[in-house]
Amino acid sequence: MSALPGVSPEAVDVLRLQGWMQARGLDHGPIEQARMLSGGTQNLLVHLRHEDGFCCVLRRPQLPARAEAGAALLREARVLGALAATAVPHARLLAACSDDGVLGAPFYLMQAIDGFNPSGTPLPGRHAKDPAWRRRMGLALVDALLALGEVDPAAMGLADLGRPQGFLQRQVGRWQRQLEGCRGLDGWEGPEGLTGVAEVGRWLQQHCPAAGATGLMHGDFHLSNVMFRRDSPELAAVVDWELTTIGDPLLDLGWLLATWPDAAGQGAGTIRVQPWSGFPTPAELVEHYGRHSPRPLDHLDWYVVLARYKLGILLECSHARSCAGLADPCVGKRHHASAQRLLHQALDLVES
Repeated sequence: MSALPGVSPEAVDVLRLQGWMQARGLDHGPIEQARMLSGGTQNLLVHLRHEDGFCCVLRRPQLPARAEAGAALLREARVLGALAATAVPHARLLAACSDDGVLGAPFYLMQAIDGFNPSGTPLPGRHAKDPAWRRRMGLALVDALLALGEVDPAAMGLADLGRPQGFLQRQVGRWQRQLEGCRGLDGWEGPEGLTGVAEVGRWLQQHCPAAGATGLMHGDFHLSNVMFRRDSPELAAVVDWELTTIGDPLLDLGWLLATWPDAAGQGAGTIRVQPWSGFPTPAELVEHYGRHSPRPLDHLDWYVVLARYKLGILLECSHARSCAGLADPCVGKRHHASAQRLLHQALDLVES
């Protein structure tokens, strides 16, 4: 087994990977450099540089690899392959491998993106200096959603990716079950400790809008899951497509609004962007989307409430696991506070 400094041989056997790439016409000489990238919790990301200067990124499940993680990763690779024929900014799929015998788990290789994520570290260069660039950054996010909303899943070979029939009606029950499933975790006070979750769930069920036109949706669209170009305010790529499904694309817009930072640049969870002045307001994002999309926005508040409800439950489940010693307790406390804040915001919108 062969590896490079900074990457364990269990994660990437360099010689096996090189042989596999050569067999698929991706022969760029020996891999000279490999470094772990941040940003993945379910998967490992490894940046690879070859002898001839070619760079790519390998994505594989975390160790030890679980079968369901491998299946989800191959599903994501399938989505990336389909996006090649669209205007949606993404990292181009180079090749995917379902054979565990190569690296011990499924994996895929994608284009290395020359860009940056805006969350967590100060914006670089002109992005930090020019408010007009920051305004365009926000609108570029909406343009990516508009492009994704135009994708025909069937034409891209993705007709079986989800169950669009009854998609909206299933949402509350699905996330209720996920939260209830945490009841057996020691030290967690239960769903009753998440103020407003029952009230918001009832409101969502009582006000569920009629289904609109279904389409491909990202499933986790926010500022931490995009990369911007270094030489312009445009998007370089939308990343982390593992939750992509066929459903209601307005939920992606609701998710973006639910996670959008406040006047101080602090968004849901760990999203933080500095400097923030110049970015569009939520109302301006909605106006831009509505001007360029045929989808009616009459019930947009419902989608924003659903996004806050869903994200609040996901964060609370993380807190529940931390109470049982299955996750970092400090992270769990932060997630609980974020979940409470999201549910309070959802209640405020419901009652307004």
